[in-house]
Amino acid sequence: MNDRVIAIDGPAGSGKSTVARRVAEALGWSYLDTGAMYRAVTVRVLALGLDAGDAASVARVAASCVLGVGERVVIDGEDVTDRLRDDDVNRAVSAVAANPGVRSAMVERQRAFARHQDHGTVVEGRDITTVVFPRAELKVYLTASDEERARRRGDEDPSSVARRDAADRGRTASPLRQDADARVIDTTDRTVEDVVEEVVTWAKTLS
Repeated sequence: MNDRVIAIDGPAGSGKSTVARRVAEALGWSYLDTGAMYRAVTVRVLALGLDAGDAASVARVAASCVLGVGERVVIDGEDVTDRLRDDDVNRAVSAVAANPGVRSAMVERQRAFARHQDHGTVVEGRDITTVVFPRAELKVYLTASDEERARRRGDEDPSSVARRDAADRGRTASPLRQDADARVIDTTDRTVEDVVEEVVTWAKTLS
């Protein structure tokens, strides 16, 4: 596995996707949005008319699907990028992401992605520092106030964000938690540029 990995963890609305993408651009590294992977599987599950709580069926979809995540997200030949944050996906994604079979399938794909990059990879998600890349070169945990996180997630109301936070922290498989080795940044009153600069500075000191 390419050991050049920056793992960025944290709850919904903490700034993971924006910061990770900008850090990757600044370093010339690859970027992987793992949340999009779980959302894509959720879209596929809903399209097939499956119950998100049907663990066995949902796990089979995750294990067998052909999934591509980049500027566009494609699963089994369908571009689902514009569906990823629809209301029905927001409601179902926590159940899909909590499925141990789904997580196992996605973790293998995430590690394979990093392994095949020429340079390093900036990966963001909710178990990245603790489960997927526990030996990442740099671990960052982003957080923000509940009010700020809900404001940023304009596609979800505060109750939806709080519900997914509780589900992510309480799930049996790979729960969201702050890794002891992670460097913590509270992004509440900071600009994206400021946070990105701090992470890039850390990354460069480890080179």
